[in-house]
Amino acid sequence: MAENRLNRDLEKRERTPRKKAWERPEVLPNPTPEPGYTYHWVRISTQGQPDPTNVSSKLREGWEPVLATDHPEIFLTGIENERFKDNIVIGGLLLCKAPQELVDERNEYYQQQAKGQMTSVDNNLMRENDPRMPLFNDRKSTVTFGKG
Repeated sequence: MAENRLNRDLEKRERTPRKKAWERPEVLPNPTPEPGYTYHWVRISTQGQPDPTNVSSKLREGWEPVLATDHPEIFLTGIENERFKDNIVIGGLLLCKAPQELVDERNEYYQQQAKGQMTSVDNNLMRENDPRMPLFNDRKSTVTFGKG
């Protein structure tokens, strides 16, 4: 039986690529990254109603609208907002960018805010503490498995 067999090195099998599964396209395209900048989509309208309060607060935070000429890879079908006609607007969202240092400072600020709130909650909780029935504020989670 071994005499009739071919050497496996002589056998070649064509590799057919697997059929690629369909994936839902992204709603908001990602711009080509620019060193030192972070991109963010800012809401300028909701259900066709303008949201000037949100836009003005984001612009005051330091976000700058991105010009459509700076990112030609993002396909625009039409102008959605006359105020931002030279910028990238998709579905009521305006593409903006800010320096990375500004974004890091902003994130640090909000982390400190959250940390201060947690400290306040802990202090309020411990104020209600009684030595006869102590309260615990452990911030750990554990996973246990039942015995079966």
